[in-house]
Amino acid sequence: MKRLIFILFWQVPFLFVHGQQISANFVGANRPVKDTSFWQEYHQGFIVGKNEGDNDVRSIAVDNSSNIWIASASGIFVKDSNKNIWSPVIEKNLRGPAYAVIADKASGVWMGTWDGVYRFQDNKLQKIEGVEAPISALCKSKEGIYALGPKGVWLYSHHHFQKKNYPIARSIQNVISDGNGGLWVATKVGLYHCSENNTSLYQDTTQLISAYVEGIAESNTGQLWAVGLGGVSIRKNNQMVKTLTPAEGLPTVYVNCIQKARDGTMWVGTRQGIVRYKQDGSHSLRFSRRWLINDNVRDISFDTEGNAWIATAGGVSVIRRRKMTLSDKEYFFYDVLMRRHIRAPWIAGQCHLRIAGDTTTWAPEDDDNDGEYTSNYLAMESFRYAVTKDEDAHNKALKAFNFLKLLQDVTGTDGFFARTIVSADWTTVHDGNRTYTERQLADALVDDPRFKPVEKRWHKSADGKWIWKDDTSSDEMCGHMMGYFFFYELVADKTEKEMVRSHVRKIMDYLIRNNYNFKDVDGSSTRWGVWSPDQLNHDPEWASEKSINSFELLAFLKFTYGITHDKKYQNEYLRLINKEGYLSNIAMLNHTNPAWYIFFDETMNCYLYPILLRYEDDPAIRKVYEKSMDEWYVINKKTECPLFDFMYAYVRHKKINPANDIRFLTDTPLDLIDWHIDHRFREDVKLVREPTMEDIQVDKLPPASIRSMVRWDKNPWLAESGDPHVEREPVFWLLPYWMARYLKILNNTP
Repeated sequence: MKRLIFILFWQVPFLFVHGQQISANFVGANRPVKDTSFWQEYHQGFIVGKNEGDNDVRSIAVDNSSNIWIASASGIFVKDSNKNIWSPVIEKNLRGPAYAVIADKASGVWMGTWDGVYRFQDNKLQKIEGVEAPISALCKSKEGIYALGPKGVWLYSHHHFQKKNYPIARSIQNVISDGNGGLWVATKVGLYHCSENNTSLYQDTTQLISAYVEGIAESNTGQLWAVGLGGVSIRKNNQMVKTLTPAEGLPTVYVNCIQKARDGTMWVGTRQGIVRYKQDGSHSLRFSRRWLINDNVRDISFDTEGNAWIATAGGVSVIRRRKMTLSDKEYFFYDVLMRRHIRAPWIAGQCHLRIAGDTTTWAPEDDDNDGEYTSNYLAMESFRYAVTKDEDAHNKALKAFNFLKLLQDVTGTDGFFARTIVSADWTTVHDGNRTYTERQLADALVDDPRFKPVEKRWHKSADGKWIWKDDTSSDEMCGHMMGYFFFYELVADKTEKEMVRSHVRKIMDYLIRNNYNFKDVDGSSTRWGVWSPDQLNHDPEWASEKSINSFELLAFLKFTYGITHDKKYQNEYLRLINKEGYLSNIAMLNHTNPAWYIFFDETMNCYLYPILLRYEDDPAIRKVYEKSMDEWYVINKKTECPLFDFMYAYVRHKKINPANDIRFLTDTPLDLIDWHIDHRFREDVKLVREPTMEDIQVDKLPPASIRSMVRWDKNPWLAESGDPHVEREPVFWLLPYWMARYLKILNNTP
């Protein structure tokens, strides 16, 4: 059966999701979550012009025909609703700084500029006399159009401007109508309320967070939101009733603007992005190049479809939205995977973008962990087959297995396998062959006594078709074994099971012959492929790996015995437990010394628990593994990782609460570009050294929508990461999606 191709959003360059509300009920396989539709958000950024001032956008408006108007440092521009070109509105000799633009149903589009007020109506541009320039703020009201600037306030009514003698400050930032013939005016010295009978000023800290007010808007509940330096002051019945600061989700105290969306959500624009406050009290942050052309947000306007048009210091952004289900999203991701992330002979991995952020310039790219990540893909196709019985999934899983097998065949050894391979005609690879000077070797050895200099990493295959990379690591071995396990358990037919047995046996025999060290083609073990008791139990430099590598080797042997039933593997397994203390060694698996803790070790454990608990039938030994996995799960629940949660449910046959997992699946952006995400300048989080001491992290787990692109061996708390020249493969999402379907945690029927 051929797969359908989901291309609903394919012409949109940058895509995101806004999570649906998930029930927090405790659910399991007998109470699946329904795959209901949610709002899918996606971003498109616009560079207005070549000049810096063109993109210094101060104000934005959407007219009745969905055309977009902006006021920038160099003038007024408009974008036709059906085009992506921005055209200047005012003739060249009159262009200059512009400050405000509004759309009015009755009178067209109004513009406040350096030299006064302009109106575009009935396809004609007209300068409206009667004000003193410059005009920095405009608003519409039932009594007419107000124009404000350093030299006064004017009301346009009955075809002319009339000056209003309101005694207010000249530093006008924003204005809105109060709906009763008066105005709320934001200034740098406070918030004014002006009417024909009275003008009031609010600037005391009992009335506002600070006197520097940048923007104002009224909520659905009649509250007045005044934003500016310090945060948001929420006023009702002429008094301040609440404030919003970084403690309530603002990424900075520098707040520029506010606008109410049609659904009542208040969009607050800051110098570090946009925060949306919903009426139910929840909030969400949108920042970074994934979401905005520039994080310094000046103004926001909404079109009739609910899309948000955003004026920034570096151009214009639009955050659009459409309805999707998780099933729709799976089709989309799978299509991207097949088109850009599968390279010959069947490697699932990232791709390189020659132009940062531009997926039309992609090229395949090698990675040290191509084997591990293709093993994740193999597991994904295995679960997809188990759910659908689709022969397409079976065939692709077999292709992935054959690639992993080729990694061993291509080395020409009797059991060693490569990290990855590339076609022999490739001219560029990562981590190419090199030479070390004696001084470099001395420096490296002092830094790490276990350092292994590898000068020739890339080798040509005997048939001349491939170039393969050596120095294979322990995480590659863990990933391979996990992939083989799920292929064997969920997909493989009789012939394919024999292929798995033969292949795994060959690798394990090679390890046994070499005293459980992964001997490279140079005759010594790879840098990280060390499982021997000689090193783990007797070399203090391997103390950091003693627990996890003991755990790994027991899993490798147990898997080999479980599928071959050859007693020699069980005997070796028991020898390591009884004579070398490997079962005792793993007691510290979930209590690693902080100096040695790295996040991706948690993922390696996740890969291997299924093997040990599937094939271990000795009650005493099994109890150790069960206790270990239960501890691992409790420790890692804070990660809110669907792969961890679903693997635990798969192995331990226990109910879980999947609310966070479904939220992750919905909140994950469709845009797979690894945009640079930098949380270090956010004031609503703290920089910490937990859970990994060597990394700078944030104290709050970022949701999927505002973290760098996921791979499950990557620390999700990282404060700063990302490379926009990379697009990640979507296997990180597809694998837990199909696991959720297999476990009946997710019901595909809407």
